[in-house]
Amino acid sequence: MPLTTTPDSFVNPFQSFWWAGFECTDQLNCFGNRVDFLPLTGHLQLLRDDYQRLSPFNIRTVREGIRWSQVERTAYQYDWSVVEAMMTEGHRQGIQQVWDLCHFGYPDDLTPLHPMFARRFAHLCRAFVRFYRDRYPDDTLIVTPINEVSFMSWLGGDACGTSPYCTKQGWEVKVGLMRAYIEGVAAMREIDPGIRILTTEPLVQIVPPLQATEQQIIDAAIADDNQFQSVDMLAGLLTPELGGSPDYLDILGFNYYYNNQWVLGFLNFLPWADAVPDPRWVEPRRLLMKAYRRYQRPIVLTETSHPGIDRPQWIEMIGRECAAVIEAGVPLWGACLYPIIDRPDWDHLDHWHHSGLWDADLTTVPPGRVLAEPYAEALLRAQATVTAAQPTLINTV
Repeated sequence: MPLTTTPDSFVNPFQSFWWAGFECTDQLNCFGNRVDFLPLTGHLQLLRDDYQRLSPFNIRTVREGIRWSQVERTAYQYDWSVVEAMMTEGHRQGIQQVWDLCHFGYPDDLTPLHPMFARRFAHLCRAFVRFYRDRYPDDTLIVTPINEVSFMSWLGGDACGTSPYCTKQGWEVKVGLMRAYIEGVAAMREIDPGIRILTTEPLVQIVPPLQATEQQIIDAAIADDNQFQSVDMLAGLLTPELGGSPDYLDILGFNYYYNNQWVLGFLNFLPWADAVPDPRWVEPRRLLMKAYRRYQRPIVLTETSHPGIDRPQWIEMIGRECAAVIEAGVPLWGACLYPIIDRPDWDHLDHWHHSGLWDADLTTVPPGRVLAEPYAEALLRAQATVTAAQPTLINTV
């Protein structure tokens, strides 16, 4: 069904089309250990230099996270000192920061199934907006309340991969997260009606196996459509008792990686670079356009990357896909390299993915930065491709 829009819905607030995403997860991993990636990757220690490194690529917008588990160690008491230092450096360098309030991590005494989860999160949201507005009353504030609700619902509710370590509770976890999300948005809008809300959900394609039965075809279609449940909840189209509203849909972010297309039941992933592609594999442009048509809101590719030697080929493909979406008249407002700095695996911290624009030099503490030069060269080509698709936006590359 078509959704209504507001006059501000199509005002692009971002300083650059290409963004840098700094991995900010603070979750409990599958072993029950807290991971905290901002210091682990060295970003907190090297913040000034990390921002300066973005200049040759004309990246002026970044995704950052407050790390809820670190900010609120005691219920309703907040320590914003690290966040304030990050904001200060961002403003000093003219870097626009998009803030994740919950990026996979919750305080030790909370899970999405806790009866106080939504209340605590809404209180955090109010406190963050007040804190921000006390310092920057005139800036455009862009917030992602909770990152990847769909993924976290599966990981914590079905796969025992993080808190609350459940199986067969994915729906209940999703409802808990979205109740908090909706109450958080309402709380922030009360204080700052002009705040911009950026959703960040996985963009996937789930297909039936070859020679599928009629039931497998139906099941794959249902599973594929379920990827939109979280945004449908936010819009009030699903579980309206949670208080969702079309007014809460603002900018829709979608995260897309090389393994975001798979056969029903996670039987196998559809390869993206085969000379003769699997006929079930869908070009990312088609997935992005499908999401746009569903909600009629501006979209952003809020996460994308590839590990290892395929990084250059991947980012050039992403550049072509973004250009095609823009040329089709869809308001695609950005693409975020996530992570911009390499990161380790959540569960096995000695394994680094080699997926960033900069690899980590693990011989130093904190880890140093080594530019992945073939990736950097390919990124510049991808940027040129996107710029050519939007000639009227010559200042965004």
